[in-house]
Amino acid sequence: MSARHALFPGTFDPLTLGHADVLRRALALWERVTVAVAAGGKQTLLSLADRLEMVRRVVAATGQGDRCRVVPLRGLLVDLRRELGADVVVRGLRSVADLEHEQSMAAANRRLDPDYEIVCLFARPDLGMISSTLVRDIIRCGGPLAAVVPPEVAAFLDGRIAGNGDHTGAGDGG
Repeated sequence: MSARHALFPGTFDPLTLGHADVLRRALALWERVTVAVAAGGKQTLLSLADRLEMVRRVVAATGQGDRCRVVPLRGLLVDLRRELGADVVVRGLRSVADLEHEQSMAAANRRLDPDYEIVCLFARPDLGMISSTLVRDIIRCGGPLAAVVPPEVAAFLDGRIAGNGDHTGAGDGG
């Protein structure tokens, strides 16, 4: 059986050029892709509602909205994978540290779901240094975002962050 539906989970706080590249490549590899935006697990700069909207704008810009949907992830990834009937979980890797983390997470998820399968896509060399943490630091310092996030995200963040220096994800129930 060939894999047709991929689940691409993440916090996307915010979505970076690297995330957008993994999404574009996933859409080239699978018939359907669901982007799952994680609700909790850590303090976020942006609320869940804002992160969902931001990801939806990036999906719309791909022109592949008929093949890609965006959903919140409020529980266990393995439960959402089963609920959606996704064949694989897609993750992007920037470094050896990412590889080790994903390997540990895959092992834990397989304990919970023996059918869990992960596919890792290596970051393009020119995008490997970009992380959401870096983008948040640039935002906090008032730096330019064009080199680290898609145009849709830069425009969204300009509208959300400008004049509102404390737009945090506190109370991120979304």
